Amino acid sequence: MPLRRRREEARRGPLRGLLRRWPLVLLFVLGAFAGAALWAYTPTLPADVLIARYTDDRSIFIDVGGVRAHVREQGNPQGIPVVLLHGSLGSLQVWDGWARELGDTARLITVDLPGHGLTGAWPRDEYTVEAYADFVEVLVDTLDLDRFALVGHSMGGAVAWTFAATRPDRVSQLVLVDSAGYPPPDDKVPPANRIARLPLLGEISSYSRPQARVRRSLASAYANPAQATPERVRRHAELQRFPGNREATLQRARLQEPLDPTALRRLRVPTLILWGGRDPWVPVADAFRFQNDIKGADLEVFSGLGHYPMEEDPKATAAPVAAFLRPIPPRPTLPSPDPADHQVQPAVVPEKD
Repeated sequence: MPLRRRREEARRGPLRGLLRRWPLVLLFVLGAFAGAALWAYTPTLPADVLIARYTDDRSIFIDVGGVRAHVREQGNPQGIPVVLLHGSLGSLQVWDGWARELGDTARLITVDLPGHGLTGAWPRDEYTVEAYADFVEVLVDTLDLDRFALVGHSMGGAVAWTFAATRPDRVSQLVLVDSAGYPPPDDKVPPANRIARLPLLGEISSYSRPQARVRRSLASAYANPAQATPERVRRHAELQRFPGNREATLQRARLQEPLDPTALRRLRVPTLILWGGRDPWVPVADAFRFQNDIKGADLEVFSGLGHYPMEEDPKATAAPVAAFLRPIPPRPTLPSPDPADHQVQPAVVPEKD
């Protein structure tokens, strides 16, 4: 046999063997993939267990548009009503520090948005910023709030300014804390968001061990990683496993369109912007964009804080809010008409004799 032919057959031998064994190779790869997925899988936690763990004597559950929403009312019942909205993957507990600082003068209403905390999924099955703004409207109507101050953090900030832009007669004052609003450049989109949008991988990722992810995420979000305490990590991770929350998060990541910040230029609501100068998620440059786009907005940057300034230093960050909040003036009323102007006259005036 010629030398060249023997060399060609020698090269083809391993390839032929591999082709004959490819079903086994594929089976091995799929088995390894399934094993890794099963190892990383964390089941949904029972709702009653989490409700017992993360409610207190101020917690109430009320029907808001068909969802059993977890709400807390605290502070001064006679004070200015203030509705506070948490960010993505957050819960109403992020406002606990401000509740202590502002409770003497304000009536504070915190809520777990649908797909978050102890509220879980809602019949509308939509978790966009615009849908959340509708939820807030039903919430305040249910609580008989006519006008109120509205506070939002991160994604909750986007919900807050969207609500104020579309229902300006309801909002007396607006506070934005490290708020979402401006689409990030393509190279700054978090990898987790990219994975969530992929078929199958998104589902696997959303059900994989959240505790490790939450620990890394919070450690990077706070300016001081020590703020990512075991208690906070556990709360964030466990509330993500409340029934319906992970499915809602996946849907939001896949369906939320980029926000249109042009509406900010039409806002005429007194606005205070607070920002952590070391926020790694929403750049401090966005704070100045908000100030530029919202007419008359005030801005305060806390150079030593990160993405959760209200948790990292509640006292310092609540102080400008306390100074900013003012009693809500009553709606202007028209003067009462003179009763004489409304005397009923006969259709035909009789002639005098």
